[in-house]
Parts: sequence; C-alpha cells; structure tokens
Amino acid sequence: MSIPSKLYFYLLLCIFCLINCNEVNAFKPTEDSNIFKPVRFYPLVGGSIVLYGATLYGLNDLWYKDYPRSSFHFFNDNKEWLQMDKIGHAYSAYYESIIGIEGLRWTGVKDKKAILAGGLVGFICQTPIEVLDGFSSNWGFSVGDFAANVFGCVLATSQELIFNEQKIMFKFSFYPTEYASERPDILGNSFVQNLLKDYNGQTYWLSTSMNNFTGKRHFFPDWLYFSVGYGANGMMGGEENPPEFIDIKRYRQYYLSLDINTLKLKGKNKMLNAFLTAFSVIKFPAPALEFNNDVKNNFKFHFFYF
Repeated sequence: MSIPSKLYFYLLLCIFCLINCNEVNAFKPTEDSNIFKPVRFYPLVGGSIVLYGATLYGLNDLWYKDYPRSSFHFFNDNKEWLQMDKIGHAYSAYYESIIGIEGLRWTGVKDKKAILAGGLVGFICQTPIEVLDGFSSNWGFSVGDFAANVFGCVLATSQELIFNEQKIMFKFSFYPTEYASERPDILGNSFVQNLLKDYNGQTYWLSTSMNNFTGKRHFFPDWLYFSVGYGANGMMGGEENPPEFIDIKRYRQYYLSLDINTLKLKGKNKMLNAFLTAFSVIKFPAPALEFNNDVKNNFKFHFFYF
C-alpha cells in the first residue's frame, strides 16, 4: 500500500471513529464505567474484529493483488517526504489507540485494563498492513513506519496511565498549495486528494495548556491551548524532486501557535458535542509564528494559519 493511500485510509478511519466516539462520551469516562457491560463489550470487540478483518481482506484483494508479490523484505523510506509521512503514521496510531481505550471504557472494562488493551489498538490496526507491504515487491516493511506507529500508541497510552487524560493532544491542519497542480498524479488532482496526499500543505501539531501541568488556573481559560507544529515544503517527490523541479528547494517548517481544545467546550447539546468531538482532532485556525530553513525567509508571521 502506498504511503498516500495509508494516510487516506487511516485519516478517514480516525475521523469516522471519532465522530461516532461521541456516543461513548469520548475522552471522558462515563459515570458507570466501572460496571462491566457484556451487552456492549462482546458486540464491540466482535464487530471490530470482523470489520477490520474484512478491511484487510479487501485491501489485499483490491490493492495488493495488482502488484507483484515477493518474499518478506524490508524497505527503508525514512528519507522520504522529510518524514511527514512518519508523523502521519504516529497521528493515526495515536487516535486509533484513544478510540480503543474509550471504547473499552464504554463497555465497563476496568480503567487500567482498558488503557493497556485499548492502547494496543493503533498497533494492532497498523502492523498487519506493514506486513502486507513487506510481501509486496513494490514496497517493503518499513521500520520507520513501524516505529512511528509505536510512538503514536505510546503517546496516547502513557498519558492515560499517568494523567488519566490527554494533556498533550495530537492535531492536524492543511492548506492547499501550488505544488499539487504541477504533479497531480503524486499530490492529488482534487481538494480531497490534495488533503490526503500533498504533504506540502499538511502540518502536525502537539497542543497543550499551562493549566494541564501546574494544577492552577492562570490567566488562560481551560480551552485555550498552545501548539508547536511541524511541516515541510517544496516536496515534488518522495526522497528528492524530479529533474524538472530541481530548482524548488525542499525545506522544513516549525511553528508556534494558539489552539482551542474543543472538548473543553462540550455541553448538553448532543449534536454540538458530536461536532466538537470530531473537530478536536484538527488544529484550530489561529495566528502562528513560522521558522524554516529556507534561505530566503527563515521567519514568517501568519495572521491566520491552518
């Protein structure tokens, strides 16, 4: 499975599951969470296994069968896309693990067991696809992808074990770039494809609040967060730009910005809560300070960055 296709598959999975996570009061245990509920547990686990098994079968039948098979082998793609794809793997595994944790909490599994078992969901979901890559002659098992998957799971699980909440949240944002029209076959030829395949327009963030670690209220409301972000630009190919785009400089971007934790804004309205839960995986548009290693403009201020 190609890297853009992986991002497409997992990003949609994260958004779909998080929207439905509102029904299990995502990111917050229910009042009766210590009472085991078999009527919820067995359908959830059984349905998840069947759904994921069908997904793997479909991917293998619809995607991998069109490419030559090989013996299991490794593939080093750590230099591709200035590691943006690796962060995408970590982001997906992070939210898959949170979904697993919250799902088991909803069924009444004891909290520590729910965290440890649910935290493995991201690892369990992504590893079989890495293995399928390992048997495809076009790709291979990527140790970098595997490590990123593990990092995402650990980030989600460790915070639940230590804080019983996500004090540092993984976020995503995107803006259209001019590069996609130059290479639509690689970067996408529509907005949806650009969103999922054009790494130049993607930014990944870690967001937190000072209130999360001091235990005291400062001048900032609980919903106001601070974010550090990472992105990259000028990428017209995976490891390097093709000869016709050799003059385009590839460079990394680092950001400081504000964010809003929409989960802190949830109230009694279920429809609004569903929207706020789904939106929590996305970085809120806000002013941002950018530093990059482009030789022309190392520092930039964005009045409105997404």
